[in-house]
Amino acid sequence: MRRKLLPALYNLKAHGLLPEEFAIIGVARQEIAQEDFRRQKSSDIHQFATTRVEESLWAPLAESLGYLQGDFADPATYQRLAKMLRELEQTRSTAGNVLFYLAVPPEMFSVIVRQLGASGLVRQEGGAWRRVIIEKPFGRDLETARALNGEIASVLKEDQIYRIDHYLGKETVQNILVFRFANGLLEPIWNRRYIDHVQIIVAETIGVEGRGAYYDKAGVLRDVIQNHMFQLLSLVAMEPPISFEAEAVRDEKVKVLRAIRPMRPEEVLQRTVRGQYGDGFVDARKAPAYRREPNVSPNSTTETYAALKLDVENWRWAGVPFYLRSGKRLARRDTEIVIHFRRPPLLLFEQTAVERIEANRLILQIQPDEGIELRVKAKKPGPSIQLVTVNLDFSYRDFGETTAATGYESLLYDSMIGDTTLFHRYDMVEAAWRIATPILDVWSSIPPRDFPNYPAGSWGPAAADQLVEQDGRRWWTPGE
Repeated sequence: MRRKLLPALYNLKAHGLLPEEFAIIGVARQEIAQEDFRRQKSSDIHQFATTRVEESLWAPLAESLGYLQGDFADPATYQRLAKMLRELEQTRSTAGNVLFYLAVPPEMFSVIVRQLGASGLVRQEGGAWRRVIIEKPFGRDLETARALNGEIASVLKEDQIYRIDHYLGKETVQNILVFRFANGLLEPIWNRRYIDHVQIIVAETIGVEGRGAYYDKAGVLRDVIQNHMFQLLSLVAMEPPISFEAEAVRDEKVKVLRAIRPMRPEEVLQRTVRGQYGDGFVDARKAPAYRREPNVSPNSTTETYAALKLDVENWRWAGVPFYLRSGKRLARRDTEIVIHFRRPPLLLFEQTAVERIEANRLILQIQPDEGIELRVKAKKPGPSIQLVTVNLDFSYRDFGETTAATGYESLLYDSMIGDTTLFHRYDMVEAAWRIATPILDVWSSIPPRDFPNYPAGSWGPAAADQLVEQDGRRWWTPGE
């Protein structure tokens, strides 16, 4: 709320995308007076806003803030909430439209949804809509995800459910669809004939940042790869949808995930690598080992790094491996998708000094800087043929301060207007867990014996390098 949602709502207000008929009610267990809540949020927005706060914009937003203290499992909480919503329908002219955002521990998702259903708060009447945003993690494996989907579906219709993934709110992620399908020169070469392999990296320099209790039960495969990275993969690999309508886009994304065959146990050992960071240095500062982080078991076998080799077994991508890697306490913070094209034949350059031509690369930079870069070859000026790499690039920084965002703006706005394109559908969630669960099962049955196996501040364990080097390739290093 403090770091992401409130700044995102302020940015929507600044862009004229919030209606005047708008109000926010915070519901939590803490006892706090309405005015104290508003003062607290006013302090928060000045601390965490992504742009300079204009008081003329913040003041009406602050006036729309309300607070309700209550226990999430207590039916009386929802009765009081219903009363507040009825009052806001009159005083703020909200027309009965309500968006419930569950920024709560995952074990409370089904509890709250059941209570919302029992109290009638998600019943849609008189043309008004009621929607529910659910944060990750959505289940711990395929079985629990199916169970959670079933519980929520017993209360809500699928078009009321917005399973949010803030990665999909980033400009470059959304631009993947536009970049692929609005440029006629790309689609003819976006396939196995011209692309050698694809790499997706989500690298973080931070540790668990006070989230040790949660992270030690999750690990990087559940926390990042199963949701964020599989969604990035599906956007890169999907077929052109028949339209940009939400269901058409989501249909194609889920087809990609279904085309990734779950690994057999022996394949998990051959095609995946896991790691855990030890003591080291990040940004020239000493970083403690994961097992010495607060609320982490001193004997933890939870992975803080994972690398996977996946195959999308369809006509477009047959034989093109997708390499995914993500980890904490790595050398640099970066999220990138790198499309490695096939090398050209060298026949034209046999009589020159050129011995080896590097492949062209298309780099989609998602964070911390958002942009797109295409690396091509050109001749260096001079009497002999010498090749140099030329970068054709574009950065969202070119648009200046207007692009400063949290990543939640478009997602919140889409949920208000009823656009589900960037949200997970139930079958997408289950398809992703179908890939991840066999890996988790093998990892849980064979505890790692070499943890910690990479120092903080490095690019991960040596075994991850071998995963790609055995295929005659190497990891792309951000910043190269």
